[in-house]
Amino acid sequence: MMKRSEVPVEKTWDLSLIYKSPEEAWADADRARSLADRLEHDYKGRLTDSKQIIDCLHLYEQMSMLAEKSYIYFSLKLETDYSDAESAADENKAQSILTDLQTKTSFIESEILEADGSILEDAVEDGGSVSNYLRKMLRRKPHVLKPETEKALSALGEFMESPYQVYNQAKLSDMRFDDFDVDGKKYPLGYSLFEDEYEYEKDTEVRRAAFRHFSDKIKHYENVTAAAYNAYVCRDKRLADLRGFDNVFDYLLFEEEVPRELYDRQIDVIMDKLAPHMRKYAELIRRTHGLDKMTFADLKLPVDPDYDPRVSYEDAEKYIADGLSIMGTEYVDMVHKAFRERWIDYASNDGKCTGGFCESPYGVPASFILLQFQGRMSDVFTLAHELGHAGHFKACNEAQGYFDVDVPMYYVESPSTINELIMTGHLAKSSDEPRLRRWVLGNMVGNTYYHNCVTHLLEAAYQREVYKIVDAGGSVQAETLSGIYKDVLRRFWGDTVELTDGAELTWMRQPHYYMGLYSYSYSASLTISTAVYKRMMEEGQPAVDDWKAALKAGCTVSPIGFAKMAGVDISTEKPLLDMIEHVGSMIDEMCDLTDMIEK
Repeated sequence: MMKRSEVPVEKTWDLSLIYKSPEEAWADADRARSLADRLEHDYKGRLTDSKQIIDCLHLYEQMSMLAEKSYIYFSLKLETDYSDAESAADENKAQSILTDLQTKTSFIESEILEADGSILEDAVEDGGSVSNYLRKMLRRKPHVLKPETEKALSALGEFMESPYQVYNQAKLSDMRFDDFDVDGKKYPLGYSLFEDEYEYEKDTEVRRAAFRHFSDKIKHYENVTAAAYNAYVCRDKRLADLRGFDNVFDYLLFEEEVPRELYDRQIDVIMDKLAPHMRKYAELIRRTHGLDKMTFADLKLPVDPDYDPRVSYEDAEKYIADGLSIMGTEYVDMVHKAFRERWIDYASNDGKCTGGFCESPYGVPASFILLQFQGRMSDVFTLAHELGHAGHFKACNEAQGYFDVDVPMYYVESPSTINELIMTGHLAKSSDEPRLRRWVLGNMVGNTYYHNCVTHLLEAAYQREVYKIVDAGGSVQAETLSGIYKDVLRRFWGDTVELTDGAELTWMRQPHYYMGLYSYSYSASLTISTAVYKRMMEEGQPAVDDWKAALKAGCTVSPIGFAKMAGVDISTEKPLLDMIEHVGSMIDEMCDLTDMIEK
């Protein structure tokens, strides 16, 4: 693995699109502090009429935009190299500034909610870009604490995020992997190397040895990781109790405006009805690879062991632009900008965050996408996925005020996963050749649906059990967490997949557990995007237009409202069952194509 300093600049993102220098970022942080001082001086104790409330919130909006923008700049620098002490110090400083600002301005919500009802109604009516924010604030009113308590909680904000910081430092900075041997040959090992390369390695001995050595290493950190996670989930439970929620689930789902029924249904139906299809898929992998048995270390293998299309980074741009042309010229122009203006950090280097994400700072005409591009066609789908987030936030950032772009988790992954579906449809139409079609379907099932409806869904099922323990007053340790995860895996895969030692440690590998109930939302989002994609294929432009309108809505609509704008009714289980049937039909077709290919 290269050090960050050795990475060619063209493989890195250009953070000067946010600020030309760190000094500019700190200057905005100082401006945010000045606005916080002004808010405290001009409005504390004076929020007694609708005009004062509206003026205060507009100024608070400006402060929040500046503070978040400067924090994002320093956090993105850290994401590319967690071993860089200077970047870590800058990110910590920026986080402390955010906490100070939130503490100083915590009086705003408390005082607004103490105002007379008629004054609040007038403020909502006349608030413009802050009206929806006020509506959401009023919804929180039963759970808002006394001003001095809210101020104390704000002051402790950065410390409440410490569990996630501990997790990242252990994983990306402290953890160092030794080489491993297979038949006398040495192989390097690292977090990114394992997750981006070895999990897909077609040499069975190398793949399983990599899994064994990777698992042995992370197990050394199981207790510190469990302690960090226990601190995080117990924090959620304490906050739920303090704010008067009946249980921790109601607390975590409250801001998302998602009924508990939708959350539980997403997990239960997939665990029950998708599992048989995925067991058939696992058996297909065993068959095409000629494996003696199917183990947990083999599940990421492609269906075709000898068909692995390689794609250059430059060709990825063309594939994506052509595939997403259904979204219109403005959307395709954004794709080209992302490549040519260096929105994308695609290098592999030591200390870099694993996985991929997209960050879209409000008021910045660019998004910032992180991934490790290994030259596989699957990387093209990952890029299309992250560009889906970029397109979404470009649309809602331009259409909504700052407070109205905090999109609920339930559907935040819909704009990204629909891009993967569109790309699959585009490639499938390019040829009738059975092997290519099987590869396209295999990529869709093995990446898009596996990632969102298996990997993250199993995490969600595990996470639900953890929160049940904490909600009942308990705590969790490494042994408990591993036991829960192994049980979830066993329930889903049955006897089809052998749970190799180390499979139970999968709970250690995802940062999503430090983001509320995020994991379940991947499958929820994909349920929506599958239904919308099928509409696009059947109805054409009207469905595309509905989708674009929904993308502009930001958080001005609930998840049910967002789906309805796109022509999908998620108040019923039909879209979920349709998605599972869609996955099953693709697996059935892959089995038929395999019979044809092997004749």
